[in-house]
Amino acid sequence: MKRVRLIAAMVLGMSAAACSSVDTASRNAPYETVPAQAVAPAPSFQLAGMNVVVPTTLKVSERNSYYPGGDIVWRGDAYGNRYEQVKSIFEDAVVLGGTQVQGEIPVNVNIELKRFHALTEKTRYSVGGVHAIEFVMIITDPVTGAVLRGPKEIKASLVGYGGEKALQAEARGLTQKYRITQHLARVVMDEMTKPQGFVAPKGGVTAQVVPLGPVKPL
Repeated sequence: MKRVRLIAAMVLGMSAAACSSVDTASRNAPYETVPAQAVAPAPSFQLAGMNVVVPTTLKVSERNSYYPGGDIVWRGDAYGNRYEQVKSIFEDAVVLGGTQVQGEIPVNVNIELKRFHALTEKTRYSVGGVHAIEFVMIITDPVTGAVLRGPKEIKASLVGYGGEKALQAEARGLTQKYRITQHLARVVMDEMTKPQGFVAPKGGVTAQVVPLGPVKPL
């Protein structure tokens, strides 16, 4: 019985010593051995070119209801080829946002649309809503085609004005097309300048658009 108690006491003593040595080693470890969280540097890009793809497999809806089905809903231009109209909006946005950036590395901005669901006439002139815009963006080397950033799935939704607010906005030139173009330009600029790229605000929908200026030629 005495032998059992002696062994138990020895085991407890060894355990306490082990805990003490580990704790001491941790406290006395040099600062350099503590892993630090890496912080991604801000990119230093400049726009060299672009490629915007609006797949014709996306479904266009011309239905004038509060929430029509379809991948592309657009009323900010006269009735016509919605694929080309939406592509033009993105191209203007890339030029506007990209030419604000004066980095060192020439890049191409590549965008493939997934969803462009703006407001119908019925929604715009009543309750308003959200311009739901989703796309994939990749930044590449213009010579080698090597991927420098992405692919990144981006949800860049924007508050769509309705009723009297929409009418007042249009009177000041703040049309759906203008606001969406300026918003997407900001998204492109964020992707080209910020370590984390574009980050949607809390709730996922941007409310206010701060204009970057008129569209500049590439």
